[in-house]
Amino acid sequence: MGSSLKPGIVFDIRRYAIHDGPGIRTTVFLKGCALSCWWCHNPEGQSPRPEVIVRDGRCVRCGACVEACELGAAALTAAGPDADRAVCRDCESHACADVCYAEAREVAGRSMTVDQVMATVTRDLPFYENSGGGVTLSGGEPLLQARFAAALLAALKAAGIHTALDTCGHAPWDALDALRRDVDLFLYDVKLMDEELHRRFTGVGNGRILANLRNLSERGHRILLRVPIIPGVNDDDANIAAVAALAAGLPDLAGVDLLPYHRMGAEKYVRLDRAYRLLPTDAPSRERLDAMAAMFASAGVTVNRGTAE
Repeated sequence: MGSSLKPGIVFDIRRYAIHDGPGIRTTVFLKGCALSCWWCHNPEGQSPRPEVIVRDGRCVRCGACVEACELGAAALTAAGPDADRAVCRDCESHACADVCYAEAREVAGRSMTVDQVMATVTRDLPFYENSGGGVTLSGGEPLLQARFAAALLAALKAAGIHTALDTCGHAPWDALDALRRDVDLFLYDVKLMDEELHRRFTGVGNGRILANLRNLSERGHRILLRVPIIPGVNDDDANIAAVAALAAGLPDLAGVDLLPYHRMGAEKYVRLDRAYRLLPTDAPSRERLDAMAAMFASAGVTVNRGTAE
């Protein structure tokens, strides 16, 4: 790889993934996202910088983190371990996590080169080959690290590995154009069709997202739409009908995945000392998911629906 390419910031590499594209896959999670979706289940992927996760239940009150923290951000309180997040943001060493043998503190995000990521994902080549799987880039939003993502996708294709890109599509077209030829499958999120509602619940408008989706479709790329179903946010008939109409107008679409909301990521917000804005929300019912699937089917769109948690 060229020496001018900076390492990427990776916050997880998940092996034996079966929900991020066809076959058995390895999913590489790149840190940083331009969106701040209320329901995000990977909040540790939103910031582009490494950050400390605190797990209160694992803390043994040894105090090593307090001694190791040069900035005075780590503390032990009556309620458990604490961190001054405003100070933590300026930390480069994250020494508190290094000395925590109980793993009550750990760092989300580490610097990795393309070669280092390749060394990890190629361990499972036999699984990819036997299952029709491969490697998926996810996040966060991979396009926020567009140059690194492009270099990694090129390396994967050179190694004969099937590639998928899980993206919200909010990026300059140039970023997508630079890497799209090395992507075998786009897992493309569509959340809300109404511009103002999209801005309210994700922090950005949807104009660029929809324009990039149409550009990819017009160029013949294989696309699987993924629609998170969030009760009270985007599960109304008007939004579902609009997404179905959008999907029906995309030639050669691989289909639509309906992804029911769940609360499995809520605990992560506690570990990051952030507020989770959808705590009262329940998963969609099976009946409602069936009704939404029927709306897509009536529009002539192949739909897969997950199971409500």
